[in-house]
Amino acid sequence: MKILNVVGARPNFMKVAPLHRAFLRREFIDSKIVHTGQHYDERMSKIFFEQLELPKPDYYLGINSKSAVALMADIMTAFEAVVLKEKPDIILVVGDVTSTLACALVANKMNIKLVHVESGLRSNDRGMPEEINRILTDRISDLLFVTEESGGVNLLKEGTSSDKIKMVGNVMIDSLAFYQKKANAIQTHFVANDYVLMTMHRPANVDNFESLQKIVDIIQSVGKHKKIVLPLHPRTANRLDGFGLLSVLENISNLTILQPQGYLEFLNLMMNAKLVITDSGGIQEETTYLQIPCITLRNSTERPVTIELGTNVLIPNLNVEKIESTVLTILNGETKQGIIPPMWDGKAAERIAEILEATFVVEAHKLSTI
Repeated sequence: MKILNVVGARPNFMKVAPLHRAFLRREFIDSKIVHTGQHYDERMSKIFFEQLELPKPDYYLGINSKSAVALMADIMTAFEAVVLKEKPDIILVVGDVTSTLACALVANKMNIKLVHVESGLRSNDRGMPEEINRILTDRISDLLFVTEESGGVNLLKEGTSSDKIKMVGNVMIDSLAFYQKKANAIQTHFVANDYVLMTMHRPANVDNFESLQKIVDIIQSVGKHKKIVLPLHPRTANRLDGFGLLSVLENISNLTILQPQGYLEFLNLMMNAKLVITDSGGIQEETTYLQIPCITLRNSTERPVTIELGTNVLIPNLNVEKIESTVLTILNGETKQGIIPPMWDGKAAERIAEILEATFVVEAHKLSTI
């Protein structure tokens, strides 16, 4: 069974790494990696391959078009050529980025079995590009691997056959558990529990002046109470510069701005933070696993288990006063007590490999002996 695993953006790498390791341990699985090039900044792409000990991609498509439509079209065209050459049995996509949907559509058009890892997550916000990517990918997938109960519930509501849905846990947590000790050994000048870690990159938060000004206001208000460490996403840096807010940010006291971090470096920062403020989906999950307080600055989340069971608190509308009061509550020791969700145990990739082998390899063998 030949599997083409698609990666394109930072979160994909952490999800595919444990899957590729699990596949390589199986005699009847031939696993190959296709990197679309969607994230082309070296510190956002190449360094993750190195730190996650992934081999050099079997194919690097080098697609980094500026327009979202051109990006989708260029990925599809380049990926089609790979599929024609490799003739895979399965195309595996993870998450919800443009590369996910583009390669899923190619699989569908070329009648290749499609597997979606991290299925069923819904924010119910159609204004998020990721939401559309998730919905469309799920609708055309042959097997849907789910990270939390809400994923399965959502898929059933949308009419997905229950035999396609498999609850397996969270491959993002597989990577975190696997590399936690290595990340903890990194030397840093930041004192544990002495800072707030912050990340911002969602278009809704950084692509217009009013929202970005609120982000700056939030940093100023939180910085009055605790040091802030801010790894600056390239998208956010570009928007700050374009709106004339970068110099304002650079002059805020009690703020340390960092370049984009490698996976291990960022994991170290997260593990040692007093709390995390973010708009990232994956970080909501990682902080829940690490039992670190997290404040998510979004109007909705596609990962409700991080709120229902985990350490995550959702604050909509970039409410500066609400955010400051919540930060003070956490700094005063009144932290939300969370638990780790079911099956977030570092073994999700093994479960997926076992299901794929049983579903496709074993069934194919049975048919061949009839």
